[in-house]
Amino acid sequence: MGRLFGTNGVRGVFNKDLTLDLALRLSYALGTYFKEGKVLLGYDGRYSSPLLADVVTAGLNAMGLDVYNAGLVPTPCLQYCVKRLGYDGGVMITASHNPPEYNGIKVMARDGVEIPREEEGIIEEIFFSSNFKLSDRLGREYSISNAIDVYINGILSLVDYDAIRSKGFKVVVDLGNGAQAVAVPRLLDALGCKVITINERIDGSFPGRGSEPTVDNLHDLKAKVIDSNADLGVAYDGDGDRSIFCDEHGNIYTGDRSGAILIDHILKQSKGYSNDVKIVTPINSSMLIDIVASKYRAKVIRIKVGSVEVSREMLRSNALLGLEENGGFMYARHIAVRDGAMSTALMLEALAVSNNSLSELNSMHRRFYQYKTKFQCSSTESLRVIEELRNDAKDKRVESIDGIKIWIDDESWVMVRQSGTEPIMRLYAEASDDVRLKDIVRLYTEKIRSILKR
Repeated sequence: MGRLFGTNGVRGVFNKDLTLDLALRLSYALGTYFKEGKVLLGYDGRYSSPLLADVVTAGLNAMGLDVYNAGLVPTPCLQYCVKRLGYDGGVMITASHNPPEYNGIKVMARDGVEIPREEEGIIEEIFFSSNFKLSDRLGREYSISNAIDVYINGILSLVDYDAIRSKGFKVVVDLGNGAQAVAVPRLLDALGCKVITINERIDGSFPGRGSEPTVDNLHDLKAKVIDSNADLGVAYDGDGDRSIFCDEHGNIYTGDRSGAILIDHILKQSKGYSNDVKIVTPINSSMLIDIVASKYRAKVIRIKVGSVEVSREMLRSNALLGLEENGGFMYARHIAVRDGAMSTALMLEALAVSNNSLSELNSMHRRFYQYKTKFQCSSTESLRVIEELRNDAKDKRVESIDGIKIWIDDESWVMVRQSGTEPIMRLYAEASDDVRLKDIVRLYTEKIRSILKR
């Protein structure tokens, strides 16, 4: 049997890998899987998203399910509303941070979290066997107009509203021509912030700086934060579930760096139960997470890379927090999925109650140096690279939760894994010393290139 689902839903180049026929057949499989009930559907700003939404709606209706269309919303907005408003499931049309030619279909359970991996397998079996269970009735399509309001109000209920408003923060947001353009400015306005926007026009070609915020493409955000003397800068990905922060000096933070600051803030505010707190994070996130967690005797659970894995483990272990190095932060009191807007509100709360700037909060934590790059290669080539690196590292501590993570010493490591959404292999590395990190990256880049040439 083939595979449909990758790390985050079903994705592919529209009209090549992800055709309308595939989307329709997948919606038949989803209708068979859900059996009955009402499904909340939303989509991002990609040009193909409304069309795919119509096809998926038609397929689900044909299978007897009622579809409630929330329109253009951030992914975490749809997920929160599925849970908060009592839908039987959700479908989000998005390819998140992938290039414009891509699109995708994410499937949520009634808890608002993407369905577990084993459930993906059930849907794939239905899809490939064409074992669709037709319904005696046709479902209907409805529109809902309050999704953004429900989402924003949910976030506001979980932060110190008065403390944030009293500061009158100036915030620069790089919306990346993506879906958070319909929510974040409204949220920040409600929190009493002066908002300066970049790339605020929703555009599926992502003309501003691409759909994925990275250290290399946030020059405009850095410049605008410095020029406007802002307190904070934030950039979002295409569907708004990830946030990358910029401090008042224009320094861009990795996701696990800002995540460590948020963990420290939340646990400091939650002293009453912090000893029982669990934090879920993938194996490729920073050692800093363990250091911050140890201050509060919180338990860190390391798992495979992927937001689905983080979210599902959070629910299994009743974890309060989850995070990824790519800017995904999860707060279970809201919903156990990554949410760029919730993370922004929490960061503003951290600044407000501490009376510190972001750079000051950052200076309280130990410095680690990180590097991330990618290699174009197939999954077969990636497996060969991983196996040869494993054979070459017999005298080192090796972890195989996802790909291969090789510990060079107690404070430096390198990791390689195949992407679940693109035909690329990713390399991650971290060290407590910048020179040490560069040496590690140089050595393993040469090794990987040598293996791929054979």
